[in-house]
Parts: sequence; C-alpha cells; structure tokens
Amino acid sequence: MSPYDEGAERPLSMSRERFERIYKTIRDRICLLEYQPGERLAEEELAREFNVSRTPIRRVLSRLESEGLLESRHGVGTFVTDVDIDSLAQVFRLRMELAELIGKLDPIPRGEADLARVRALLVRCDKLLKQPDAKAYARLNMDFFQELTAMVGNGPLRDISERLYYLTTRIWLKSVPHLNLPAEIEVFRREMADILQAMEVGDLEAVGHIRRSHISMSVKRMKRYPDGKE
Repeated sequence: MSPYDEGAERPLSMSRERFERIYKTIRDRICLLEYQPGERLAEEELAREFNVSRTPIRRVLSRLESEGLLESRHGVGTFVTDVDIDSLAQVFRLRMELAELIGKLDPIPRGEADLARVRALLVRCDKLLKQPDAKAYARLNMDFFQELTAMVGNGPLRDISERLYYLTTRIWLKSVPHLNLPAEIEVFRREMADILQAMEVGDLEAVGHIRRSHISMSVKRMKRYPDGKE
C-alpha cells in the first residue's frame, strides 16, 4: 500500500501504516465473504497471523464494529455482521445521492496515470467476461471504487462514501446465485467505460451522474430476486 495517507501529502507513521494494512485486509475479507456472516473473529488468532500484539488488532476490530461490519457480544466475542438489501435500503438511497456529489465537491482532475489505471481495470473486466468469477468480479468492483474515491477531494464526502460502500458491498456477492453473472459483468463494464470517457474529457460531474444511475439499477436487479425467483 502507499506510505502516504489517502487524500494527504504527509507520510504515514509505521504504526499507522501497519494499522491501515491490517484494517484493509480484514475489511476486504469481510466484504469478499472470506469471513462469513456470523463468523467469530478471535483477537489472538489475528494477532498471530499479522505478527502483532492484540492491541492493534483490538483497535482494528473496534473500527470495523463502528462501521457496521462487526458486532461485539459481551463475554462471547466479535462476530461478522449479516446484511440484507431491505435493512440497508436507506443506505443505498444515501449512496445514490452522494454519488452525484463526487464530481461537484472539490473533485480532483484525473491525470494520464489515473486514466491508465482505469483502462487496466477494463482489460481485467474483459478477461472476466470470458471466464466469469464472482469473487474476482467483486474484487474488480472494489478496485474500481478506489479509483472513484481517489478523485474525491472533499474529505468528509470521501469518508462517508467509503463507509457506506463497504457496508453494502457484500449484498451483491450474497445475491450472485440469483443473478446472471456474465450480464452483471457486462453492465459493470459499460459503467466503467462510460466513466472513463467522462474522465478523459474532464467532465467529472458526469462521473457522479453515471455512478448514481448504476447504483440505482444494481439495487433494482438485486431486489428483483430475493428468493432466486422472478
């Protein structure tokens, strides 16, 4: 990971960099369903894995709990939360409204290196279309979200957008058995291509509108098959 704080110029301290690395690793495992809803996360096991004391692990788990990804049960332990689209309906609506703001509130213009990274994501997406894989698609989606986050110059907007994204991202993976995966990947590719085109011409406000539209359509598709049936 970068030794610099996101959205800032100062380098991270070694302890802060370690904390962020552990935090993002555990967060991603939760979001990719490597840690299943209801699974208990043991501090001592995580401390051994990351070769740290239990103190930074405890801080990481506390942050993930504050973000709704974990819950602590007194005297029992810390567990991965479960999610469903109905309980997070208000979160999705807020995500749609915030999406339009990413190109309005202090957006950071995209340079050639930024555009090259998005183009590389499109290449990955094309490979996925030939060999669809749900987990690889979910990882691609998360990497693309980070590229969108990188253009958000407004700190509070960036922070809340990240928190809400990771709170809801597991719902798609849970819906995969009821969705047409190749079709989902194709829709996502169109979103990335349209956003890349907007970035290339410097129309960052259009990026927000495109993102909002695709979040809305994704929610409607997931809600259509709550039980795997039309």
